[in-house]
Amino acid sequence: MSMQIFGEQATEEKAENARLSSFVGALALGDLVKSTLGPKGMNKILQSASTGEINVTNDGATILKAIQLDNAAAKILVNISKVQDDEVGDGTTTVTVLAAELLREAEKLIAKKIHPQTIVEGYRIASLAALKALEKAAVNNFSNPHKFREDLFNIARTTLSSKVLSQDKDYFANLAVDAVLRLKGSIDLEHIQIIKKVGGKLTDSYLDEGFILDKTIAVNSPKRMENVKILIANTSMDTDKIKIFGARVKVDSTGKLAELERAEREKMKAKVDAIAAHGINCFVNRQLIYNYPESLLTEKGIMVIEHADFEGVERLSLVTGGEIASTFDRPDLVKLGQCELIEEIMIGEDKLIKFSGVAAGEACTVVLRGSTNQMVDEAERSLHDALSVLSQTVKETRTVLGGGCAEMLMSCAVEDEARSVKGKKALAVEAFSQALKQIPIILADNAGYDSSDLVSRLRAAHYEGHSDAGLDMEQGAIGSMRELGITESYKLKRQVVLSASEAAEMIIRVDDILRAAPRRREAV
Repeated sequence: MSMQIFGEQATEEKAENARLSSFVGALALGDLVKSTLGPKGMNKILQSASTGEINVTNDGATILKAIQLDNAAAKILVNISKVQDDEVGDGTTTVTVLAAELLREAEKLIAKKIHPQTIVEGYRIASLAALKALEKAAVNNFSNPHKFREDLFNIARTTLSSKVLSQDKDYFANLAVDAVLRLKGSIDLEHIQIIKKVGGKLTDSYLDEGFILDKTIAVNSPKRMENVKILIANTSMDTDKIKIFGARVKVDSTGKLAELERAEREKMKAKVDAIAAHGINCFVNRQLIYNYPESLLTEKGIMVIEHADFEGVERLSLVTGGEIASTFDRPDLVKLGQCELIEEIMIGEDKLIKFSGVAAGEACTVVLRGSTNQMVDEAERSLHDALSVLSQTVKETRTVLGGGCAEMLMSCAVEDEARSVKGKKALAVEAFSQALKQIPIILADNAGYDSSDLVSRLRAAHYEGHSDAGLDMEQGAIGSMRELGITESYKLKRQVVLSASEAAEMIIRVDDILRAAPRRREAV
């Protein structure tokens, strides 16, 4: 009879069961997202239970974040896809699928009575060999600006080809590359603002230099102004009415009331004078501005923009080089923002304010159009992936070939490595190579091609020395990825292999799952 050492309702799963239940969860998750992989990947509809909100996406990280999971191993996979999203921005599906395939292979080995530690050792040897081969294959064109721009353009196209923007990928790839090159090597995507406006079609989207604020200019202010000095503030400008909270004011006559009001107005006027003393011609405030101070500012020829939300104010200060002020006694200490032109523009039906020629020349705004909210949201996610990968590539400039080419290359290198490994570990090394080969197989399956035929031809091509061979997804054949310009970031691929093998290793080492008993509600 087994001893009951845990509290009631706490459960333990041992060895085989634990391993099975963790593998099953991870594999199910891999199967869920693998259909979204590649240029012919499918979309998923995510519907929120509480709000009923609908998202249509094929972005791995977005799908995985949305799922409520109870399985420990599956949660680990969700985490690696999140890390991939934060680190590189793209490759979120690939990393999940690769980790799941590594576990699928490990499961077969465990069934053959090979010890998990042996598998882990084999995987270690294999991932080192794979990364070495990847690094050897990486190309760096940074010294040639023209070629480097082409690399960036190809990376953007490759990233977008598996997204909703694929039909207009050249258009958006150019847009993304322009935006990232404006950053002049900075990887701060804060400078690139994305404004979503439903209406029009996807190709009505455009990149605009400068900064667009989703607000309107106050009624009496000029709608256009050049050589602008901007004071960005976060201060209350709504005290032209008496506001004495929680206090009762007794006055003998309406005269006294008027006096109180006058005092308030005087205070406001003094504040406006202090603001005008900064020598500005544009005042942007995060909070509301009442009519009285607004008219005072307008009289002084100052353009007024009120209620610019927090993000707007923060971005504006970043872009125009101004600081956000909340007191106005020391104009000499306040750093003003600058821009060459402020004007009101129309996008669709809405009026917005555009700041051009801003101090931070790297700033720009992407205006995304599309037929539905879901479409514009997904376009934003896709563009975010492209921008992230590009900004990372500007920092780590090496590139590798996509279309299953890099995976096949690594798979072959690992297979070669396996021949020199002694003992049972060799089986694990081979298994790693099989898992890598699954990526091109899934790419082909998603497009409805005959994957076993295609991938065995691809493997043969690599063994014959065509190291740039990959899947041509348009023709359903083997093609040269270099000629087709299917390029991916080296950092992205490297991160995928690292994360996937680490996660798989962690899950393979599990031999026990302990679940705490749920806390009981005390009876009242």
